[in-house]
Amino acid sequence: MRIVIAGGHGQIARQLGRLVTQDGHEVVGLIRKAEHVPDLEADGVGWKQLDLEDTSVEQLTEVVRGADAVVFAAGGGPDGNAARKETVDKGAAVMLADAAVAAGVRRYVMISSMGQDRIEEDSDEVFQVYLRAKRDADDHVRSQDALDWTVVQPGKLTDDVPTGTVAVGDVDYGSVTRGDVAHVLAEVLESDHTIGRTFAVIGGDQPVAEAVRKL
Repeated sequence: MRIVIAGGHGQIARQLGRLVTQDGHEVVGLIRKAEHVPDLEADGVGWKQLDLEDTSVEQLTEVVRGADAVVFAAGGGPDGNAARKETVDKGAAVMLADAAVAAGVRRYVMISSMGQDRIEEDSDEVFQVYLRAKRDADDHVRSQDALDWTVVQPGKLTDDVPTGTVAVGDVDYGSVTRGDVAHVLAEVLESDHTIGRTFAVIGGDQPVAEAVRKL
């Protein structure tokens, strides 16, 4: 497969890129900054410099054309900038979906977030803005009949050493390592039965491949 990852220098994205490259897939990471190029090249991952906040659907369509799958792994960052939750977590995810449809790329894997059952519609708190952005992006992706989508909703992300075991599906809110999320995404990309599914993932006791297989 040729896989294009939006937010290609992110922690989950880089781990995912290494995993699927090792499995023989071709990966292109979309990055904003030229300084990120050496990291992706060290990972064995291709790259395309593109600012998702300063592009168009038409430009992004040409970037993803010919891909077998796209993964949305971009984010507005942890700096408390609520505006970027709208432009990246929502806007860029929507744009990637529209570009995938225009380019005829059916497979779309979305990194979203748990906690959407706790959304407060009138709150200006940054995390609430983030959750609403994720919800709206998820809804847009799921509304596209031309996409074979999967929405993965991790719990609280940590930088701990990956365990290789998770709990997926209808689970209570919890934490999960970024590495374990990357492993879940790698399995999802190989698993057609996850198409049309939205599921949560947290740390657990099932090996990742088994957990995804049993969805």
